[in-house]
Amino acid sequence: MSASAAIRRDLPAYPNCIPLFDLPGCPHRHLLVKLEGLAPLASEDKAALLRLPMTSGKLPADADLHREGDRPSACCLLLDGFACRYRLLATGLRQILSFHVPGDIVDLQSLYLPVMDHGIATLAPSQVAFLPHQALHEMIRQHPRLGAALWRDMLIDAAIFREWLVGLGQRSAYERIAHLFCELAFKLKMVGLGDDPIFALPVTQGELADALGISTVHVNRVLQQLRAEGLIRFGNGSLTVLDWQALIAAGEFDPAYLHRPV
Repeated sequence: MSASAAIRRDLPAYPNCIPLFDLPGCPHRHLLVKLEGLAPLASEDKAALLRLPMTSGKLPADADLHREGDRPSACCLLLDGFACRYRLLATGLRQILSFHVPGDIVDLQSLYLPVMDHGIATLAPSQVAFLPHQALHEMIRQHPRLGAALWRDMLIDAAIFREWLVGLGQRSAYERIAHLFCELAFKLKMVGLGDDPIFALPVTQGELADALGISTVHVNRVLQQLRAEGLIRFGNGSLTVLDWQALIAAGEFDPAYLHRPV
């Protein structure tokens, strides 16, 4: 049984958040901040989002939320922590397809594609919530602005996949790592996380290697180079950007593909 199935079976529904949209304790807060940046939302849209039923639980690092071939009945919202999409090859090698931060619905495509064609796992201790498909479909039907924001979010996901494909095919290892750090820091800033220039980034060098198509040894060499050049500090679960303009130049990072104001 996947971790997601265990949570949905064993835990009670998360109590509804009171309708104060900037309330720090609201479990939807990062998602709400993200969606408000994607489409204009009226107060009734926000209230509908906050009324969504959810089942919530805490998971350790390296727990599968979904496995390839699963048929989810609910979407998974990352409330806190860090997660990834991945594919496993027959050889046991893993390709990480994307990283996810709080506020991401990591399997939003499962609303329309019934079978998972990849796995989703936590990379750090995380809190997740499961939003029933039926409730999401009803919310989208009644609140088309929310539907438009969610659809835009899926399209931006596709844009990120295209950007990663360009990186794997054409960028050097140095450029890939610099670009990824810019992307993740930008995504965290978009949902109000991180005390710029310090961002929580609980990924290992091995996980960076699995995402960027290079060896762990090569990742280590590039990280040493970025440190020596005074661009970053990385380790112990955090990234510190010491020189934003130099890091952006190193990765040739243009946030236009994220379709958010800088």
